[in-house]
Amino acid sequence: MKLGNTSVRIIVSVIAIPLILFACVYGKIPFLIFVLGIGLLSFGEFTGLAKKKNIYPNSLLGFLTVALLILNVYFNFVQFDIIIISSAILILLSELFRNKSSAILNTSATFLGILYLGLFSASILAIREFYNYSVLVYDEGGYLIISIMASIWICDSAAFFIGSAIGKHKLFPRVSPNKSWEGAIAGFVFSVIAMIAAKALILDNLTLFDSIIIGIIVGLIGQLGDLVESLFKRDAGVKDSSNLIPGHGGIFDRFDSLFLTAPTVYVYLFLFVGNK
Repeated sequence: MKLGNTSVRIIVSVIAIPLILFACVYGKIPFLIFVLGIGLLSFGEFTGLAKKKNIYPNSLLGFLTVALLILNVYFNFVQFDIIIISSAILILLSELFRNKSSAILNTSATFLGILYLGLFSASILAIREFYNYSVLVYDEGGYLIISIMASIWICDSAAFFIGSAIGKHKLFPRVSPNKSWEGAIAGFVFSVIAMIAAKALILDNLTLFDSIIIGIIVGLIGQLGDLVESLFKRDAGVKDSSNLIPGHGGIFDRFDSLFLTAPTVYVYLFLFVGNK
């Protein structure tokens, strides 16, 4: 018996969600593996999109740099600028010997993939490790990551259902014709409500103000992150970044909002929460 798409999506979610929750709560190596996985797999999917436009990123150096950026958050073996500078030099020099067309596009796509899916993935891990100065509050980083991901999911769901019901004004027809302003506003409101609820339930070390700001970031930047990935997919002429996850598309599809939300949240935490 062949399962329908909805059944497959449910089965995958039932398996994946508990594993993700465990990695978030436990942190340490399990969460490092989780972030490393989504960063590397998404970079691979990004290079696949680029190749459909006859652009050939340097996959070897790209994968290596993405991995180093993520691992460095946890192990802190070198300054981040050393990784970026060394990678840039190697990518530029190696293009001399690759014999691929359009060196400008190839190197540009490689750098974009590294920053977008390497540095931004590293920020997911940085949020999880934000409270690593004490075992008494270490779990708070996991609760914060879970809250952000839940807020993103609630935002997406609210935008979809309310947009489908009452949406009349197109948000970005060139990029995503089905999205509406009504849905986007609903997603924004519900993401803020979700973070307020998270503050009341599990986020003991964040103020209500900080929780609202993070909800605003999710509601704005998260939806823009989804549009950015949609722009890339439309440019490549594909519906999904890959078919890696049955019923869900690719890893890039599932975490596109988080990739843009996480670095924005981390910058906010670093500038305004860490000094309190």
